[in-house]
Amino acid sequence: MALVEAGRFTRRGGIELLEWPSLGAGVEVVATTRAGGVSVGPYATMNLGLHVGDRHASVVENRRRAAGALDAALSDLVFVNQVHSNAVAVVRAGDAGRGAESVESCLAAADAMVTTSRSVVLAVLSADCVPVVLVDPVAGVLGCAHAGWRGTVAGVAAATVHAMEELGARPDRLLGAFGPAIDRGRYQVGPEVAALVVECLPRCHGDVLAPDGTGRWLFDLVAANRAILAEVGVRDSHLAGSPVGTGGGGPFFSDRDVRPCGRQGLLARLTA
Repeated sequence: MALVEAGRFTRRGGIELLEWPSLGAGVEVVATTRAGGVSVGPYATMNLGLHVGDRHASVVENRRRAAGALDAALSDLVFVNQVHSNAVAVVRAGDAGRGAESVESCLAAADAMVTTSRSVVLAVLSADCVPVVLVDPVAGVLGCAHAGWRGTVAGVAAATVHAMEELGARPDRLLGAFGPAIDRGRYQVGPEVAALVVECLPRCHGDVLAPDGTGRWLFDLVAANRAILAEVGVRDSHLAGSPVGTGGGGPFFSDRDVRPCGRQGLLARLTA
């Protein structure tokens, strides 16, 4: 039986969100949806991405609203410059506000963040890639990662765990969740990507890859990251998912569905 439950939809301040209350009282985690913001056109309405062509003022207001759903301020948010890597940034209290109002002020070129600070809100952007959150409630260590196929095969989820260990976390104590991501049935990759997945997961690639009959493959990003986390000692029963994936007319942006499009955010902070 899973120790943590799948995310559930809620509304806060007019914003529709996913939340994972079963992660415990010491952490608060939400994922924004497309609803509740001020953006228009393909970014309607709750786009949090500054890099996708939306109006700067609209994105900043959307981010302000998202922060407010956690009773936080825009200046509490921390963003990294996501580059589809396995690099991990250590976030400290003084980093609050980095990347909140400009891409240039992002903390680092990385795809994961870890922290022990209660003064910051970690923010990961996605529109098909897997957002991952992990917390050690005993050590008070929080980690967030962005895992597309490149980050997945590079082991960004495992790198996040290792960085959390350096701050005092233990893999067997970690609780976590996967935010909304593209479903396996909609994520087609070529043979070159499939080969990298086989190399990354030699013992269980058959569980995350399936031929689609066209010479290409269907890749389950969430299952792959579950397997990677299991290899570094995170218990599968400690990992929750999202009730729905991205795209397909649902509540989340999907880069595979339409370009340009907005970005949803997974926001997380330590509370105790």
